[in-house]
Amino acid sequence: MGTRSSVESDDRERGDCTRGEWWPVRPDVLVCDDPKAVAEATCGLFARLARQAIGARGRFAVALSGGSTPGATYTRLADQGILASHEWAQVHVFWADERCVSPRSPDSNYRLVRETLLNRIGLRPGNVHRLRGELEPHYAAQEYEQELREFFGAEADCARGSSPTPRFDLMLLGVGEDGHTASLFPGSPLLNEERRWVAAEHVAKLNAWRLTLTLPVINAAATVVFLVVGSGKAKIVRRVLAEPSGPDPVPAQLVRPVAGRLLWFLDTQAAALLRASSEQGE
Repeated sequence: MGTRSSVESDDRERGDCTRGEWWPVRPDVLVCDDPKAVAEATCGLFARLARQAIGARGRFAVALSGGSTPGATYTRLADQGILASHEWAQVHVFWADERCVSPRSPDSNYRLVRETLLNRIGLRPGNVHRLRGELEPHYAAQEYEQELREFFGAEADCARGSSPTPRFDLMLLGVGEDGHTASLFPGSPLLNEERRWVAAEHVAKLNAWRLTLTLPVINAAATVVFLVVGSGKAKIVRRVLAEPSGPDPVPAQLVRPVAGRLLWFLDTQAAALLRASSEQGE
């Protein structure tokens, strides 16, 4: 794999990574040696964007996801002390999606972030904006949308034209083997949602309710980063990044920031079939 020199010229624009290289076929794709390097790259980007946003607007708004891959990043964010305490005081944490469970449940995305990051950096309660999965799902979605409207206020982005949309400084997402992201699943009517910022849906394949930000909100973010590791994700990574979306795109293919940028941070296993595809095309 590449060394620091292979990404040095891109660091200021796309983030920091001590071990990785930008995939030449898709310059928005960073391939790192291993999951640890993916976490390091994400931490570097997080710190840089946080300082930029705090310097420009006095606060940094980030939407986080659940799962083991982003969980490793949250642990490193706390361990590395990448921001000073006065900088963390200007960070506001939101969630891209949530399971409809108690915040004490091991399935709760909030609990994951609380245990890996929040409790360890002492972020004050007023900076933590969680989706309340313990409430009736539709009410919880409406409540969170109202919280977003109050937080972003006049800062809501109008790039889509008809209505304002909150503009997160950074959104960290994962992708499932079926191509779902946040809690937007293949075939869901929420993929066509244009008005609501937050929605609740019963996911039949999981027999469970989920809360999720909708595509207009995701695509209004200034920076969206997919964090993907492991050989189990290689096929869906190839489908999303190297194959035509066709008439029935998976949800991850619909993440296309309108006035922002989209990055993919992968380890070598998740990127394995990308490399095979590019070599076959040569």
